[in-house]
Amino acid sequence: MGFPDWFNYEQNCTTMNKKQALPWDNPRFHNWIAVGRACQVMGLALARALAPLDLKPPHLDILVNLYRAPGISQQDLADKLLVGRSNLSMLLPQLEKRGLLVRSNDPQDRRILRLELTPEGTRLTEEAIVIQSQIIDRAMKTADTDECNLVGEVMTRIIRELTTSDAEKQQDAGKSLQKNA
Repeated sequence: MGFPDWFNYEQNCTTMNKKQALPWDNPRFHNWIAVGRACQVMGLALARALAPLDLKPPHLDILVNLYRAPGISQQDLADKLLVGRSNLSMLLPQLEKRGLLVRSNDPQDRRILRLELTPEGTRLTEEAIVIQSQIIDRAMKTADTDECNLVGEVMTRIIRELTTSDAEKQQDAGKSLQKNA
């Protein structure tokens, strides 16, 4: 199976040491590029589809998480979205100003801000979820159920590999050795 020439070797060659391994010489490189491009294209398609609602994908990420977990803390939301609280602090006021969410102090700990959708935020989120689902269905219909499941399993393994620290891997290896002993 051939791959489109997304990365022109001659055009992008640098003065790297000729003995140094080049990423595009790795047989997995084209697959990695395809995954990255698919993610990028999905993001662009979602952004275009959300534009009439005056939403961007980062806004949708916030709204969907509040829809699924009403009252989540600002810190827990930042952790879930893999962003810093400062990034979130820039987006939340935009949504709050539009009347889509409210922030309130936690009754037990006033340092914690709790987030909830307003009725308008819930309505807009439900509309956006329909749009997002249509895009996902359009993209995933190119593969059968088994292929979709395989892609999901492989992406989950990649996420686990890239988010697990070396210390955690060593700890898991130690537990594995203890079990087998």
